[in-house]
Amino acid sequence: MFDFLDSGQYDLLGAFWVTVQLTLYSAIGSLIWGTLLAGMRVSPVPLMRTFGTVYVNVVRNTPLTLIIIGCSLGLNQTLGFSLGAEDFKDIGFRLAVLGLTAYTGTFVCEALRSGINTVPVGQAEAARALGLSFIQVLTLIILPQAFRSVVAPLANVLIALTKNTTVAVAIGVAEAALLMKEMIENESDAILAVFAVFAFGFVVLTLPTGLILGWVSKRVAVKR
Repeated sequence: MFDFLDSGQYDLLGAFWVTVQLTLYSAIGSLIWGTLLAGMRVSPVPLMRTFGTVYVNVVRNTPLTLIIIGCSLGLNQTLGFSLGAEDFKDIGFRLAVLGLTAYTGTFVCEALRSGINTVPVGQAEAARALGLSFIQVLTLIILPQAFRSVVAPLANVLIALTKNTTVAVAIGVAEAALLMKEMIENESDAILAVFAVFAFGFVVLTLPTGLILGWVSKRVAVKR
């Protein structure tokens, strides 16, 4: 039933390694972009608050497939942006990371904003009374506590991101979903086995993430 795994025809580990790389790079980008968006959402500057609010509401409610394809057709094929890559595979990979970052950053922003709302207002007011600027209050007092309180929600965002990497198949990125599609076409007599292999692969990727970050969440939770 699983004879196709012994044939050497399919680079299963290589496909999942691309998925891991997509997840890792997109997670780093999403964390940075989401933090910046969260800062904009709570900023005292009306223009920044408006941009953050509009961006989050528009992008979060746009299908991820549309964003990924838009990055490929709009940025690469129409505007000629290659993001510093020359090979087609590298261009597709980087565009997928960009699209995933733009999309997932909105969920990071909302998770982080909920953590910011748990920080007592009096702490920010006391810091401002001492002469600290908004940026100093945000980076030195608010965000450290906010991150500690939203480790579990961020873990859920990371798990969702891992599963969302399959959308990169829409622009030909050679990750797990593309290989699964090829295997389903070639191994039509073992479709259930193919599904089982890839389902197990994603469980291996996501389950430890949830368990580890769940443990971290309990360890770093802010006691109030």
